[in-house]
Amino acid sequence: MKAHALALFTILVWSTTFVATKVLLAAGLTPLWILVIRFVLGFAALSCLRPHRLRLANPRDGRLFAAAGFTGVACYFLLENVALTFTSATAVGAICATSPLFCILIALARGQRPASPASFAIGFVLAMGGILLVGTASGGSAFTGSAADNLIGCGLAFIASLVWAVYSTLVSRIAEAGYETLTATKRIFAWGLLFMAPALPFAGTFPAEALGNPLVVPNLLFLGLLASAACFATWNFAVKHLGAVVTSTYIYLVPALTGAASALVLGEPMTPPIVGGVALTIAGLMLSNRKGSRRGQRRGHASPSSS
Repeated sequence: MKAHALALFTILVWSTTFVATKVLLAAGLTPLWILVIRFVLGFAALSCLRPHRLRLANPRDGRLFAAAGFTGVACYFLLENVALTFTSATAVGAICATSPLFCILIALARGQRPASPASFAIGFVLAMGGILLVGTASGGSAFTGSAADNLIGCGLAFIASLVWAVYSTLVSRIAEAGYETLTATKRIFAWGLLFMAPALPFAGTFPAEALGNPLVVPNLLFLGLLASAACFATWNFAVKHLGAVVTSTYIYLVPALTGAASALVLGEPMTPPIVGGVALTIAGLMLSNRKGSRRGQRRGHASPSSS
């Protein structure tokens, strides 16, 4: 029950991070600087809570941590942040919410059967249709720029969704190795920051002037301390106890929550096509994870590393 509650809390916070990032972009921060500052804050907070260094039970586990840092920190969030410069927070939130579909595909590739094949196929088509509807409805508005820009943003968000599914699977394997959640999360952050370092020369000057904006520091603290340090730990805890596939089903809530937050805070339009696309995406996600036989259901609730 605790793992489910933490997964729900994490999604409630993460659903609003698209809005917070959009606010920071509007204040003049670049996607890369938002990413770096966010995870430096998160790493510092975790270092205070867990100052000791994580000892690897198996030297080969180091590759899992490095891959998790690259996918879940450096790659995913850079893709998400850049996508938000091209399209709306609602569109990015809806598209990134499709990562459970890719978690299922990864589980299937590893010999598991977490969902009914027919339900997954129909749900996948519905979810992709919902994404297409949200993307086209968001394109060319005052909030997203041209239709071409919107297409780029949606494409980046789609790639980010796939990357997050890979990250969730890696975290499940790390958890199965028995590592403590906060210490493991700190090591993942360290790898993520290391992978960001080569891109810093291209990030431009440090946005010192933007820090004077009263909206910037609170949003950076929200992203760094709550959405990163706290929520990565709670998410990894949930994945450890529920498995990547089950935990990722909470992402179903992201499109609706992000859409509501975007409308309230950013004033992004919630037109009937966008609402319909969000609803179609959620329906597709739910159907895609519908269990088949009882045997298949048991496999679906196993962690991806149990194969």
